[in-house]
Amino acid sequence: MTLLDLHVGKESEVVDVSTEMVKELREKSGAGVMDCKRALSEAKGNMEQAMVILREQGLAQVAKRAGREAGEGLVEAYVHAGGKIGVLLEINCETDFVARTPEFRGLAHDVAMQIAATDPPSLDDDPPADNPDWLPLLRQPFIKDSAKSIADVIKDTAAKTGENIVIRRFARFQLGS
Repeated sequence: MTLLDLHVGKESEVVDVSTEMVKELREKSGAGVMDCKRALSEAKGNMEQAMVILREQGLAQVAKRAGREAGEGLVEAYVHAGGKIGVLLEINCETDFVARTPEFRGLAHDVAMQIAATDPPSLDDDPPADNPDWLPLLRQPFIKDSAKSIADVIKDTAAKTGENIVIRRFARFQLGS
């Protein structure tokens, strides 16, 4: 059990932040130990509020990393059940270490599956005037969680991995089209 002092205004409030709480927040968020401790302290032990704090900090860091070169990564191949639809996706990050992580590989698989399911017309172009329903990949709702866009899912993974992540290109193939 660790005691952390919080200074709220001129008053000081003591909040118990246990090792178990830090471990649980780390497992949920993928953030570092010290970041989890700080977020739990700031949230006065409230796990949900600590997640919000970590997410906001992570997104701020993602924005700072957006200009970094993403020259590593992988090419994900996805073939939908039955073998009638296939996708090749190039997704990049900054280091080969992150490219081998389960989070990055899972993101690549999920994005390739999204492309197979939705057949996006492009990565992030504006819709033509004659088709306002046209929705590029990065703006589409994620098929596993419609509250998030594909861009949000990428940002979340970038926050967890600590690197800039970019979808470079993709191709979708369908039998008979």
